Amino acid sequence: MPTVPVTAPPPQAPVAEPVVPPPVVAAPTGPHEHLVDTTGKIDVALLVPLSGPPEMARLGRDLLDAGQLAVIELGDDNLVLTPKDTRGTPAGAADAARRAIAEGAKLLVGPLTAAEIEAVQPLAQAAGINILAFSNVAKVAGGDVFILGFLPQREAKRVANYAQSTGLDHLAVLAPSNDYGQLAAESFQAAGEAAGAKVDPVEYYAPSLGDLHAVVKHVAANGKFSFGAIFVPDPDLGHLRTVAAALPAAEIDPTKIRLLGTSRWDSPSLGQEPALVGGWYAAPPPEARASFEQHFAEAYGHAPQRLATLAYDAVGVAAVLERIPGADFSAKALENPSGFAGADGIFRLLPDGTAERGLAVLQVEHSGVTVVSPAPESFEAVGQ
Repeated sequence: MPTVPVTAPPPQAPVAEPVVPPPVVAAPTGPHEHLVDTTGKIDVALLVPLSGPPEMARLGRDLLDAGQLAVIELGDDNLVLTPKDTRGTPAGAADAARRAIAEGAKLLVGPLTAAEIEAVQPLAQAAGINILAFSNVAKVAGGDVFILGFLPQREAKRVANYAQSTGLDHLAVLAPSNDYGQLAAESFQAAGEAAGAKVDPVEYYAPSLGDLHAVVKHVAANGKFSFGAIFVPDPDLGHLRTVAAALPAAEIDPTKIRLLGTSRWDSPSLGQEPALVGGWYAAPPPEARASFEQHFAEAYGHAPQRLATLAYDAVGVAAVLERIPGADFSAKALENPSGFAGADGIFRLLPDGTAERGLAVLQVEHSGVTVVSPAPESFEAVGQ
């Protein structure tokens, strides 16, 4: 089976044939956990919810399966992945981290949420090891914590810059008044204005959608229809469809005024809402993820949940660094400026603990999406 490479910049060790991780050699120590023989090996601990609420446990299982797939495809017999059940709670994450550190883990992959990361971080700091976590909450990043989650501020900047480059020099914002919406809206406004576009009006609506029609009409009146696009960064697809459907009632024609968004738009069903067809959003390149999803389905018999790529890429980084003579999991090694290539395209870990990604701009179609601006293949290609 062909691999989906996660590569470090040259020079690097020759890539050997994939080796299946060592088998389970002892009884489970907790729900769905297995004690793996790590003698003489480099132990990477995976902190994921394997018990607790069913939906959370299913996600944890996909994260574990994706991490194991990365070891099989990219690792060698010196690397082992040891799962630790966080139970989806901060206390459970802290317990999992303590067990992993006591067993000699050299790197923690996970946990999933900001609260869990905050519970784990002091333990990792005391042990002198780094964390590759899955959150998209930038405030928990930094120091020994690196987050691989998709950041709305970078996606907002990408789509704002692309829109301005096509001649859309007057943009509007209609965003939910929650943390995600406000962060995305502020980033979009700053990026658009820095690129030379006018960004006005900027309006917010309650996540309950109770004031939606009044707010949409206010956008139309304030903008006086001179804007060429509206940025709508709603992370809830149901809300997004409702917002889009309300625009024609305010005489905002989606066939003439383009809608813009973030990777939260990334759903094959989005084109079922006519007002969203033709909209642009920034997201990781779909071709990289499609290859990962194919490999995952072949290995496990079902499609992975969206966040499974984060576990594949985090464990893939560990697998690549482990194979480079003299390399380690230090901040210097993790922050290689040329970055890595993974299941969501290229990315690199920055000194502030966040992940910078090479993003594409996609256009919503009635069935699926098309790429209108490809993702860069290297950070050097975009002068970074």
